[in-house]
Amino acid sequence: MADRNQEERVLQQIEREVRLQEGAHKLLAACSQRDQALEASKSLLTCNARILALLGQLQGMRRAQILEREGHGSVGARGLSGTHDFTGRLSEDAAPCAGKVSLSDLRIPLMWKDSEYFKNKGELHRCAVFCLLQCGSDIHDTDLVMVDRTLTDICFEDAVVFDEVGPGFSLRVELYSCCAAEDFPPAAPAPRRMSFFLGGTSGSSSGKRIRAAFESVSAYGSVCPGGGTARPGHVSPPSALGPKYKLLAQTTLTIEHVREGFKTHDLTLSATEDSPFWLPLYGNMCCRLVAQPLCMTQPAMRGQLKIKLEDADHWGNFYCVLVGQTLLCYRSGEDLESEDEPLLVIPVTKDTRVCPSESDPVHGLQISISTQPERGNVTYAASAQNAADLPGWNKALQQHVYNLSQWKRRCDEAMKVEAPPSRKPKTAKQGSLFHEMGNDSKSAAALLHSSISGMTHHVSDFRGFSWRCFIFSSSFERIS
Repeated sequence: MADRNQEERVLQQIEREVRLQEGAHKLLAACSQRDQALEASKSLLTCNARILALLGQLQGMRRAQILEREGHGSVGARGLSGTHDFTGRLSEDAAPCAGKVSLSDLRIPLMWKDSEYFKNKGELHRCAVFCLLQCGSDIHDTDLVMVDRTLTDICFEDAVVFDEVGPGFSLRVELYSCCAAEDFPPAAPAPRRMSFFLGGTSGSSSGKRIRAAFESVSAYGSVCPGGGTARPGHVSPPSALGPKYKLLAQTTLTIEHVREGFKTHDLTLSATEDSPFWLPLYGNMCCRLVAQPLCMTQPAMRGQLKIKLEDADHWGNFYCVLVGQTLLCYRSGEDLESEDEPLLVIPVTKDTRVCPSESDPVHGLQISISTQPERGNVTYAASAQNAADLPGWNKALQQHVYNLSQWKRRCDEAMKVEAPPSRKPKTAKQGSLFHEMGNDSKSAAALLHSSISGMTHHVSDFRGFSWRCFIFSSSFERIS
């Protein structure tokens, strides 16, 4: 039942992106200004990429369901269920905790010729660029930036946060460019879609909805001839779709690239100097890439434990909290709530060994916690007042050590992931209908849904003209 609900949520996301895609095409058809057309074409490419990513996620979910039915199991489907016992060992299908990954302060340096930058000679080459960031099926796009020889760096101020990311994540960064000086034909009418797709009723089969999504993506140029799928930047959209963005450079970042501070990463260039959308890139980019595992910020376990050092005779009763690289031991839960200092702090790292020890006649089953094995063992014994609680602590400690080992050095210190700020209002020079309406997902969804339902919106244009944009299901009318 849970798998079915998750699949339905993915299908709803796909349907939403198709609506946004069709709305973007209608906006593109109505654009008379170059900046508006560039923004609408960017939104169309982003929607195509998200639809393909969601279809890939859906395919993976169904493959996992098939394997589970055949008895092979799946880490993603089974999670941690049945992966622990009181033998002190984790089974091979244990999954590490998720976390957050943030990319911010993205800078891409340019290398103009001396005659172009210092002497301001030659034809003014101007391009519109943006970045597409993908981690799994989650895709974000940056703001559009106009680039010419007056700039030495392409700067993206966006801070992008990916939630629910595993330590094996792969964050793909793609830089797209479009020559802003090129003339482009107006967009053709939107291809006719399958009428049953937008119904969203329980009677519509998922197979039809998936097929409709493929037809939608194919109509806008993101499916290769012959039925295979492709990255949106590798296949040009139909020639009648106005401005065309091309993949200029790309790179893939993993957990090994996570560091504190501003770091440089290599780019793989995908264009040559004779391309109209080409820009003189150095071949690298700079950014801040931060990872924050949940095990470093959220308590994995809390409750009463009895603790003693290996060579000591005295047991202490503590209220313990397992979080980060420590097992914090307080006198009581009230001390924790009042933010008092813990009485005892037991280090828990990726090298900590946790295993059951021999049962004590007085204290019953125990857990042995050995810390800092590379510097000499310091061993603690832990027991629970209620014997039924001890397997839960053993499970939590084993899983926590495993999480720390999988996230590696990213658990040495807790990295701070700041929430991305809401996108600020665009300056007058942008002149984009999408910018005027707001670029967050809810505003975009409302805007593009209104293009289908026939709602009327009012938009103020930055050039001092008063515009009223009536958005209908098949046409736009602009009155100055």
